[in-house]
Order: sequence, then structure tokens, then C-alpha cells
Amino acid sequence: MVRAGRRVPARVPGAHCDDVVMPTPPGTRSIKISNDERGGWSSDRPRRDGAPPRPPDISVRCQVLRPTDRLRYSPGSLLVVVSPSASERDAFVARVLESQAPLLSIGKVRDLIAGRVADDELEARASQLLDAAVLKRLQAGDTVVIPAQTLDPAERERYLRMAAPLRRPRHLILLETAADQVADDQRATLNDLRRRLDAGELGAEGFQTALRVGGAARSELKRIVFQPAARDD
Repeated sequence: MVRAGRRVPARVPGAHCDDVVMPTPPGTRSIKISNDERGGWSSDRPRRDGAPPRPPDISVRCQVLRPTDRLRYSPGSLLVVVSPSASERDAFVARVLESQAPLLSIGKVRDLIAGRVADDELEARASQLLDAAVLKRLQAGDTVVIPAQTLDPAERERYLRMAAPLRRPRHLILLETAADQVADDQRATLNDLRRRLDAGELGAEGFQTALRVGGAARSELKRIVFQPAARDD
């Protein structure tokens, strides 16, 4: 007989002579979660008062491409060409681009405004004008090719954050050079970029495809075009 008001402990199913008695769980207690801890992703969580807002997440899945004699990208793409050798990078884009019209470089902008602004303002002004030109073209749906001046991810990020909200395809080509052409202070950064590219990790930066071109592949790559895929009729 069970007396009224008496709580009967529950038994674990399948237990034998030494049954384990489980107490009735106490009432559920509420746990307060601070606003800064809400949300499954850190980018979803509100910032503490006074903290700068987190930049939008532009990470994507990155496909690692293989070198070929002809590369085709979609019109309206952003293509960033990176190399430890500025001279080989510039010669490469001059040779392989079907049209030089999409090419925007800080060197060209610098040459255009040289003598019009003070020498100590030249770099900052050239950078501002280049950013404005890149954004304008991307907003218009035009293709943009940028020869990156450094291996620094921060330089690439500026352009990726312009292209991502506009849903422009984003691609990277790493042009290799001879080991003796790589400055000592570039080696660690270059090795890290190689590793992340080969592992398909450049999607974390926002690149949808990445390609490493070195050795014989540099001369075998004849042309880069920006055309829609051929239709199957």
C-alpha cells in the first residue's frame, strides 16, 4: 500500500537483486545565460557595451583548382593574384589575361596621380582611389583583377569584403617563384599560404576557388578568360 503524499522511488529497468533506486528528480531550476553567451555562433552573439561589432562572416567552401592551359571564371568575378615576386606577378597578369580592362593595380593609380598630390600623401591617396574603383566596378557587376602587393591576408580581406555582400565570385591564384626570389621575411607567410591553399582552407578568408601555379605550369597556362559556361544545346 502506498500512503497518500508519499513519493515512491523509481527503479532502473533491467536491474536485478541489487536494484538501484533512482530518486525523483527535483524541480527544474532556471539558469540565466548572459546576452554575450547567447547564440550558437560567436558572430551571432551581441557584443558587450562599447565593444566594436564583429565583421560579417564571409567564409565559404573553397575548391582547390588544378593548373591547366586555359582558365575560365564567371564574368563579374574578383580575382586576386598573389606572388612573392612583384615583377613575375605583373608579367604573368599581362601575359595571361585575355583583356587588360579588368586589371586594377595600385601601381597604375599611383602613376596617374603622381605629381598631383604631395609625396607623403601619395600612398594613402592611391589606396583610397583604388578601393573606390574596385567597389564601383563590383557594384556594376564588372570583373576585377587585382595583383596583390603583399602576401598579407589583410590586403586581400579589403577586397573580399567588398565583393562578398554583392555575391561576386571570389578567386585566388598564387604564383610561385624561385626560392632565391623570396625574401626571408616572406617565407613564413608564404609557407602558411601554401599550406592553407593546398588544404582548401582559403574559404575561411572568403575565396571560393584557389589555384597554385608554379614550375612548368606557369608557362603552360596560356589564357585566363571571364566568360559564362557554354550552354549544352
